[in-house]
Formats: sequence, structure tokens, C-alpha cells
Amino acid sequence: MEKYLLNINDLKVTIEDKEILKGLNLQIKEGETHVIMGPNGSGKSTLAYTLMGHPSYEITQGGIQFDGEIINEMKADERARKGIFLSFQYPEEIPGITVEEFLRTSKTSITGEMQKIIPFRRLLKTKMEHLGMDESYASRYLNLGFSGGEKKKNEILQMSILEPKLAILDETDSGLDVDAIKIVAESVMKIKDEKCSILVITHYNKLLEYLEPDYVHILMDGKIVKTGGVELANQIDEIGYENIKAEFSNI
Repeated sequence: MEKYLLNINDLKVTIEDKEILKGLNLQIKEGETHVIMGPNGSGKSTLAYTLMGHPSYEITQGGIQFDGEIINEMKADERARKGIFLSFQYPEEIPGITVEEFLRTSKTSITGEMQKIIPFRRLLKTKMEHLGMDESYASRYLNLGFSGGEKKKNEILQMSILEPKLAILDETDSGLDVDAIKIVAESVMKIKDEKCSILVITHYNKLLEYLEPDYVHILMDGKIVKTGGVELANQIDEIGYENIKAEFSNI
């Protein structure tokens, strides 16, 4: 039997009594990069929030198995400690808390070990250099006054510090210009290794030029209806979803 880091089986999810995911199946192995694309309202962000344990999303059927354990009932912080990370589409601005303070507290919470200031500062400096970030970001308030690209890059810095087993990037490329998309994608690739799996949720294929995903999935009406490689994303970019909608309607 194949071993999956993430194994989603016949997942149905509702929010405010409306069913959004309608029997979704997805398997991801260690070190793989998967991309989910789909039209607006298909359930992409619902999947991301459900995986992270958002309390507003109710699982009514199926299961999410992560690293060999069913996590349906786990709270968000428990999932984070288990190794799941979610990069938000619209990162929040938090005045009064610096990037360094936020990351050190997060690392302490995830690992259960107090992060001493000096060693953590050295670690943070190394990670920021690796991502091409100026040291001054560490002392700025979290996302306050950051550009769109800076906010997204700061999310990747969090991912680098926390070292998750599964990183979910929910429309990380949203609102970014071509240069910023390239910087963010290259930053992700710098910290990706054979044990970190990545699930990218996106509308566009520009990000995929740099990420080199193993699989591209098309999500429609709460289900994954087609899986392929980068060529599938290119097809969507050229002709949209109409052909796949026609195929799906005949299934």
C-alpha cells in the first residue's frame, strides 16, 4: 500500500448549511508539489481552511488523514503542531507585534520548546538572508505597511522558520505583479526539500513556471474532476474551463 502524507477521502464540507465540497479525493506524498486550480466558487479556499481546521467549516462526510492520523476533529493549533501550515491569501496586519516576536512565539508554540532570543535571532537572520530579505523586516510590525509582495514573502519566511510537513499556499500570487510572483515562487523553491510537501491553490499558471509541480488538479463544484501536469494549467490559461466543464457535465 502506498504511503501518503495527506490522504483525503470522499470529503464533504458545509459552511452555514451550504455544501461546498461534495466528495473530494486527494492524495499527496512527502516532497510532492500539487496545484489546485478552478473557477471562482469551486471550493478551493474551503479546502484550504478545512485542512487547517477552521471552525466554521463542518465536515459532514469522509476523512482527512495526515501523517497516518485522522485529523477531522483536531483544532487548528493541533494541526499546526502536527506540521500543517497555511499561507493566507490576505495576510493580516498586526500593529504592536514585530515580525521577530511573532515568529519566535510561533516557533515556541509549534515545537513546545522556548526559543531563546539570541539563537533565534541568528536563525532568523540566516533564513532572511536565504530569502533575500533585509534584516530590518524583523523589527517591523507584522505586515504593517508592507507591500503585497512583502506580505507574501513574509508568509514564506514563516514557512521557512516553522518547517512544516505540508505547506498550503492559498492564492499566494493574488495581487502580485510578475516580478513579485517570481520572487515568491523562487523563495518557496529555496526552502522546499524532499520531506516538505506543498499544496498551491491558484487561479493563474504564472506561478507554475517557477514551481514545477508534480500534479495539477482541477476543482469544480466541490470535486476534483481532472488531474494532469503543467500542460493542464497551460490549457486552462489558453482556453479557460469550458471544455473541462463540458467533460465534467457528462461524467
